[in-house]
Amino acid sequence: MPLRLLGTLGLITLLLASVSAAAQVSRVGLVTDVGKVDDGTFNEFAYKGMMRAVEAFNLQSAFIETQQPTDYEKNIEQLVAAGHDMIITVGFMLGDATRKMAQKYPQVRFAIVDFAYDPPLDNVIGLVFAEEQAGFLAGALAGLMSTSKMVGVVAGIAIPPVIRFRKGYEAGVKHVCDCEVVGVYIDSFTDPARGKTAALSQLDEGADVIFGGGGITGSGAILGAAQAGVWVIGVDQDEYMTTFKQGRAPGAHKLLSSAMKRVDNAVYGAIQRAVQGAFTGGTQVFEARNDGVGLAPFHDAEDAIPEAVKNKLQEIATDLRAGKITIKTQD
Repeated sequence: MPLRLLGTLGLITLLLASVSAAAQVSRVGLVTDVGKVDDGTFNEFAYKGMMRAVEAFNLQSAFIETQQPTDYEKNIEQLVAAGHDMIITVGFMLGDATRKMAQKYPQVRFAIVDFAYDPPLDNVIGLVFAEEQAGFLAGALAGLMSTSKMVGVVAGIAIPPVIRFRKGYEAGVKHVCDCEVVGVYIDSFTDPARGKTAALSQLDEGADVIFGGGGITGSGAILGAAQAGVWVIGVDQDEYMTTFKQGRAPGAHKLLSSAMKRVDNAVYGAIQRAVQGAFTGGTQVFEARNDGVGLAPFHDAEDAIPEAVKNKLQEIATDLRAGKITIKTQD
């Protein structure tokens, strides 16, 4: 057989193998952390990213909303049993369950938000974010807008992503302002009442800007604080669109911005690579340099934020992208 024909057949074989690998990904599923796919947190953002990929690549999909942490493994098992060949797990708290299921089902591809494995697993992509950079921008905004020289933060469970948000926020405040930062961790991501109580307590101490960094708990904090008349900053998604219902909820005009993580883009990209046969296990980092984190639009607060503040934030964002600002995230 002519050598050229062998080469052509070899190329065809490679192409067919690539198509076959891509075709293996036809059903994608998602397991939330405790919460729902419309809860205004990273659960919702991950779901939106998945559904964008489902529409783009004509995939079948399903999701399971976790009711309690003891259900993580069971929920993943349920999606595997239903024939899903790629599964998205949302949140640091699913790290152990995802590892166990990925090792049990090596033929299934996984992507997990806010967790990475060292050493990496061949069938898992860890989607992690520079929360400290988003938090730094939020802190700078808070410090620049504070008149009392005291700002607050209501954080959720003290897991690494939340700690990075809080540390970054505190560093951003100090970068622009000789301000005091008061803060608290709350051992739940789904308790808006406790979040609100914590925020109002910080207002009583003199804080005039509140950052909510704890899922629905943090959303309760900023909603309560905004309705009490002080500036607030959201987290993960653009909370103007979620917590403040596209500006229809009372207090929306007091939302300065949100420290965003583009979880939607990260999830979409992971599914896209799997569909295209380019999936490889490992870690992907989303940061200021690749627009993986940043501040949401100012919306109704736009006119209340001085141009000097906007210019300073732009300067800081540029420095973060250039790696000129180092943020300490560990004591």
